[in-house]
Amino acid sequence: MSDTHLFELARLNDAIRRVVRGFGSSEAEVDAVAGNLIAANLTGHDSHGIGMLRRYADAYLEGGLKPNAHVAVLHDGGALLRLDGQAGFGQVIGGEAMALGIERARLHGSCIVALGNAHHLGRIGAWAEQAAAAGLVSMHFVNVVSRPIVAPHGGADARFGTNPFCAGVPLPGRAPVILDFATSVIAQGKTRVAHNKGELVAPGCLIDDQGRPTQDPRYSVVPPFGALLTFGGHKGYGLALMCELLGGALAAGMTQHDGDTSKQRVLNGMFSVLLDPAALGGVVDFEREALAFLEWVQASPPREGVGPVQVAGDAERRTRAQRTAEGVPVDATTWREILDAAARLGVDVRAVQAAAG
Repeated sequence: MSDTHLFELARLNDAIRRVVRGFGSSEAEVDAVAGNLIAANLTGHDSHGIGMLRRYADAYLEGGLKPNAHVAVLHDGGALLRLDGQAGFGQVIGGEAMALGIERARLHGSCIVALGNAHHLGRIGAWAEQAAAAGLVSMHFVNVVSRPIVAPHGGADARFGTNPFCAGVPLPGRAPVILDFATSVIAQGKTRVAHNKGELVAPGCLIDDQGRPTQDPRYSVVPPFGALLTFGGHKGYGLALMCELLGGALAAGMTQHDGDTSKQRVLNGMFSVLLDPAALGGVVDFEREALAFLEWVQASPPREGVGPVQVAGDAERRTRAQRTAEGVPVDATTWREILDAAARLGVDVRAVQAAAG
């Protein structure tokens, strides 16, 4: 088992900002990347947090990640936008893409945003939260072009990525409902975290390089590679296919269709639908019925060992409050990898360690 460091939030933010400056990023980009990664850790999604910096450094040094890039508009159809991320930091590209979509949805009542060629977009829930903060409902279908890590239902090796789906619904007087999940049983980053901690993953998540069930996360982290499985068997597999067809083929013009393991870059395509509920009419009825439904659902008596009933986004908000107050846990192996990434980026490692405390 790996030891765990507990970092005070402000000090961790200072340390991670120092690392991100090693990419040659502008201060605005440093803010976006460090803030997004730490926010993922705060919500309990360590798989999409600061532990990604090692992979980002690898991608940057091999030329697959382009700092200080911005979203480019390839096609402007008013309520239809086709955008190119130019292999820039997804934390910047995702925010810019959503800002454009929000502007158009407010103008036209809805907007479809087809984004391609963005480097790792991170926790997709962040983009649904951005839309929800603007009062918009959103849906997001995302593909991944990188080393394939998920097996198709019935298959014995990896053929695509974790292909996340996300949806967000804002409601008055309460936090938005944010549903955000990988179509694999668990996110690939969670296997990295488990491997770094020396822990096993739950049964039914992984197969080894021979297609046999395993709980050893190394088969998703180091060769010889096995594969993650899709959640719900053929159901998660079907949704993963739709994410590839919509987020990849339609939005990005780029799908996963080879087994190349030589590149560290992670490219995402994202097909997003943004909608202003007021533009449909009947917004009062929508909000009344939505709130009544959520109240009814959460009034279900808690089942022993499982309850109480939560709504998508509740767990993340609770973890955010706890970690903001108590500190952000980072396992020792992940922290060493972050320091190693800093060194390879030409950053003073001692200064990073001192900043983190």
